Amino acid sequence: MFASSVLASKFDINTYSTSLEFAQVTHVLATQKPDGSWCFGTSVRHNDQGWEHYADGWEVIDLEGNQLGYRQLVHPHDNEQPFTRSQCNIKIPSEISKVIVRAKCNKHGFGGKPFIVDLNSI
Repeated sequence: MFASSVLASKFDINTYSTSLEFAQVTHVLATQKPDGSWCFGTSVRHNDQGWEHYADGWEVIDLEGNQLGYRQLVHPHDNEQPFTRSQCNIKIPSEISKVIVRAKCNKHGFGGKPFIVDLNSI
């Protein structure tokens, strides 16, 4: 199922597409650093087709849809699927116990299945 969440007033975790036309997060490894910040190693799968259509980023958001961190992906990964990239120094308020990691592509934006990370289980 897929419908645009652009018109939604709050992030809808149940509205997504599993098509590889949308960038899909396949795995996340989150680790907390001694200073309290977080690193996220995120694996993404997408039907990259060169510069015209490729996964160009992923983000960490809270359950309300507020962005906590972002990792820009600067080139296509046509021959490397899925691929993993990391982003560190992501500040997550201590009262937040779950976050969502979702990927986007340069053609369709966000729309793949969100990946929920329970920070208390780490």
